Amino acid sequence: MQDAHETAATTPDRILRGLLNILSLVALLYIFLAAIAMFGVAFKLMGKEVSENLIATTSHPVLGLMIGLLATSLIQSSSSTTSIVVGMVSGGVLTVTNAIPIIMGANMGTTVTNTLVAMTTINRRTEFQRAFAGATMHDFFNLMSIMILFPLEMGTHFLQKGATWLSGQLVGAQGAEFPNPVKDAVKPTVSAIQDLLTGPVGLHQGAAAVIMLVLALAALFFALTSLSRLLKKLVLNQAEGVFTRTLCNNNFAAMLMGLAVTIAVQSSSITTSLLVPLIGAGIIPLESGFAATLGANVGTTVTALLASLTGTPAAVTVALVHLMFNLSGILIIYPVPWIRRIPLNLARGLAAATARRRYFALVYMIGVFFLLPLVFVLVDKMIRGS
Repeated sequence: MQDAHETAATTPDRILRGLLNILSLVALLYIFLAAIAMFGVAFKLMGKEVSENLIATTSHPVLGLMIGLLATSLIQSSSSTTSIVVGMVSGGVLTVTNAIPIIMGANMGTTVTNTLVAMTTINRRTEFQRAFAGATMHDFFNLMSIMILFPLEMGTHFLQKGATWLSGQLVGAQGAEFPNPVKDAVKPTVSAIQDLLTGPVGLHQGAAAVIMLVLALAALFFALTSLSRLLKKLVLNQAEGVFTRTLCNNNFAAMLMGLAVTIAVQSSSITTSLLVPLIGAGIIPLESGFAATLGANVGTTVTALLASLTGTPAAVTVALVHLMFNLSGILIIYPVPWIRRIPLNLARGLAAATARRRYFALVYMIGVFFLLPLVFVLVDKMIRGS
């Protein structure tokens, strides 16, 4: 009888918590979408000259690739980088052509989180070796994808052409063939902020644009961080047992699980950061973790697709390029066993060398994710300045 009373007493609490969680999810999603829309408006307020300067900075594809890598390594979120890029394209600051290398670089930069997670086991040599292989297999996969698809895209623009066609089928050439309730929902909030800054507050358009950019960045990071934390609590804690069993049983199922969990928690970093310690502990094999990581790679593109709903057809095109890039990499690398083994073998080899000289993990992380792109950016600035 006491148990029945306790259950009856806790049921209203569970219902209330469930409703609060749903309201929190809706509110955070609205803040995220409003932040993306605010990016577009802010960049338009900045004027043509700022747009031209930024486009000139990223006009070299390799530099754009490095900027995407560095930016994502610094903020440790490809979702944030790609969402910002979508907002910039929507605001007319970036062209689709210039945005594509940044998106590719962002895909590589997000894997720095895995390396950080692997380094938590650095004092346990065997576990660290397995975990470091689990972290860097993602690096080598993304590097292979870029080495294959980057020159192919620069030569043929197949991703841009395919995404442009698909965007035209989804939203039309002008983006007005179908109603966009998402854009309609966030437009009043963004317009109210713009009117407040340029009206009663009396700011110049440039100053208003800077404040809107700061607000948009703060709102974006707050929304993505809070969404990931809330969804992790709601989804991963309940699904972890199923997640682990699925990973061990079937690689295709593991890929689908990586996709589903990443869509649910809106962060590939959370999914892959969960995989690294599981691989390090020997709970799941490297091959299964690799399949789940590729699923997470596709799942993370949903954030950019959501962000593009508040923008222009060009913004939708960029989001679709992100999706097509990840799918193309998987279709080229994963189906053929000997090609699929390349990133795994490279990761195992690097992990074995790093386990012998563990300081190399820090050298690798700083060198690849921060120094390399920074050197490219600084050299480009020196060349332009001379």
